[in-house]
Amino acid sequence: MISKKVISVAVAAACGLIVAGGAQAEIRKQSFRFSTANPKGHPIPAGAEKFGALLSQKSGGKMSVKSFPGGVLGGDVQVLSAVQGGTIDIAAMNTGLLQGQIKEAAIVDLPFLFANAKEADAVLDGKMGQKLADLMPAKGLVNLGYFDLGFRQVTNSKRPIKTAEDIVGLKLRVVQSPTYIETFNALGANAVPMPFTEVYTALEQRMIDGQENPFSVIEVNKINEVQKYLSVTNHMYNPQSFFMSKKTWDKLNADEQKVVMEAAKEATVWQRQFSRDTQAKALVNLKKTSEVNDVPAAEIAKLRAKVKPVIDKFATSIGPEFVKEFLAEIEKVRAGKN
Repeated sequence: MISKKVISVAVAAACGLIVAGGAQAEIRKQSFRFSTANPKGHPIPAGAEKFGALLSQKSGGKMSVKSFPGGVLGGDVQVLSAVQGGTIDIAAMNTGLLQGQIKEAAIVDLPFLFANAKEADAVLDGKMGQKLADLMPAKGLVNLGYFDLGFRQVTNSKRPIKTAEDIVGLKLRVVQSPTYIETFNALGANAVPMPFTEVYTALEQRMIDGQENPFSVIEVNKINEVQKYLSVTNHMYNPQSFFMSKKTWDKLNADEQKVVMEAAKEATVWQRQFSRDTQAKALVNLKKTSEVNDVPAAEIAKLRAKVKPVIDKFATSIGPEFVKEFLAEIEKVRAGKN
């Protein structure tokens, strides 16, 4: 025979009144607007949907997420402002785009910073990722995690990039971030900052020669339809800041905040693996329609040398001590000390 206590616990759980560990919670019915720049099926919107599913599950169906993929709520700069203002609840975008608000966020945009994804995860999930997160509330944001978008590659309609000189003169769209602009100008390209929502048309109309993005972004947005060459440069790694409006966060009680963070943590782990699987599949597919080439290590070394002044410049503006500490943490991870 089932006791009244067991029945009451089951009812409470179904109503979203119990959280992990059995603690009594006050979960209220509410929905959040989650904006992402890429279309449905891409790793970032997929992460948003996973977060929504987990949040609904953990809140007993009380808390839900409405996803707005494809930049329908605006470009990244507009969305960031809207999240700060509380008109959009959640977003995920290149961490480097936050540097206009948080100068230290520019650290992740430094070219050739991370050697691989595992290294990036360890650093961002450690004390340096937390240090960046701690700077966000003062700017109206609350960090929920770091999604993955993979390493960035260069596509163009003119020629394959096989040497450091092949990039010279190309008119390339870049993220609306000073680091990206100066990096590509230093490489000899003509960097054109532009919202991602405008990129396909600009490529199709030959207003620009090319762009740079991870494999999954190139495939899902059909960039390969208007670009012949894809060169594997791995020039930047793209951690995506996954964050909530502080105005929205502050309206949540402690139990609701706990559920949001638990769902976000699980969604981040899932999203990273999904993203990396997607990158591998995308590359296989892109090889069917594009001329894909790896840039030789010796030429990558030349590209690194060209951007050294950019790294030095931004290290000064980011804060020499913060950069030193961040780089030291990367070295610890590489040495297996973390």
